Amino acid sequence: MTNVADLIDKARAGDGEAFRDLIAPHRRELQLHCYRMLGSFQDAEDALQDTLLSAWQGFHGFEGRASLRSWLYRIATNRCLNARRAASRRPAKAWDIPGVEPPEPTGLGEVVWLEPFPDSLLDDAFDAPLGPDALYERTQSISLAFVTAMQLLPPRQLAVLILRDVLGFEAKEVAEMLDSTVESANSALKRARAGLQRRPPFPGREPPPAAHSMQEKAIVAKFVGAYEAADLDTLVTLLTDDVFISMPPMPLEYQGRDLVVRFCAGIFGAGRRFDLLATRANGQPAFGAYLRGPGGISHGIGLIVLTLSGDRICAMTRFENTVLPWFDLPRTLPGR
Repeated sequence: MTNVADLIDKARAGDGEAFRDLIAPHRRELQLHCYRMLGSFQDAEDALQDTLLSAWQGFHGFEGRASLRSWLYRIATNRCLNARRAASRRPAKAWDIPGVEPPEPTGLGEVVWLEPFPDSLLDDAFDAPLGPDALYERTQSISLAFVTAMQLLPPRQLAVLILRDVLGFEAKEVAEMLDSTVESANSALKRARAGLQRRPPFPGREPPPAAHSMQEKAIVAKFVGAYEAADLDTLVTLLTDDVFISMPPMPLEYQGRDLVVRFCAGIFGAGRRFDLLATRANGQPAFGAYLRGPGGISHGIGLIVLTLSGDRICAMTRFENTVLPWFDLPRTLPGR
C-alpha cells in the first residue's frame, strides 16, 4: 500500500493518479466548504473544480509545512473569496406560477441565490474530525437557516467564521490561510459572531427532532398527507405561529401562520393537486413536488425543504425544479 509521503513525491513529479489519490479523501468536505462559503450548490461545484485545478498546477510548490488538508482549505477559501468578490449575484426572479396570484409578502429576501445541498453527499463530507475550536454541531452548520445567515456576512468575516467556528481550525492556521495576522483574523471572527447575533440562524426555537427519528417521521407523514390532499385545516396544526416561507430565486417571503396558510390556499386553488417524493437536503426533510396534470402524469415543479422545531414546522423553503436532478429525483411521475 502506497503511503502518503510516497504519493506526495509522485504527485510533485507530475503523477496525476497519485494526486487524485491524495485529494480523494478531502474532495467532499472541500465541496461542502465551498457551499457554505457561497450558498449555491452550482457555484460550490465550480469553486471546487477551480480549487482542484489550482492545487494540481501548484502542487510542486507544496512543501509540507502545513498539512495537505490545511493547504487545500487555503486554496478553496481564497477561490471562494475571489468568486464572492467577482460575481454579480444571480438576480431575483419574478413570480412565475401561472394562474396563482400570491398575497402581499411580509418581506423580500436578500439571499436569492441560495440553493439546497443533497444529504446524499454529506456522509463523506463529514468524515474529517472537527478541530478543537469548532462551536457548531455538524447538523447546525449545514442547515438552510445557518447557510442563509452566513451569506449576509462580509466575505472575509464569513471565511474566518467557517474556518474557526464550523471547522475548528486554530487561529494561527486561519491567519496563514488568509495571508493575515492572528490579530486580524480574531478581529474578523469577533465581528462575524456579532453579525450572526444580530440575525441569529436559530432564534430561540425548540430544536428539531433527530433525523430519521419516529418524531420526525410522524411530522413528515402528516405534512405529506395534508399537502397532497390540499387539507389546509390539518396543515395549520403542523405550523408554528411564526412559520416562514421563502422561495429562492424568487425573493418573496411570508411569515406567520395565517399568511402562510393563505399562500398555500392560493397554491392549491383552481384544483391544483400535488404528489410529494421524499428526499433530504441540508440535513432536513425535503420533497420533490409534482403537479398532477392531465393524463395522470405529475410534473416536477420544485423542491420543498422543511425546517422543524419540536413537533412543528417553522419554515418551508421552495426551490425550483432545476435542482431535482441533484437529488436523483425524476422530472415526472406516472399517475397514481
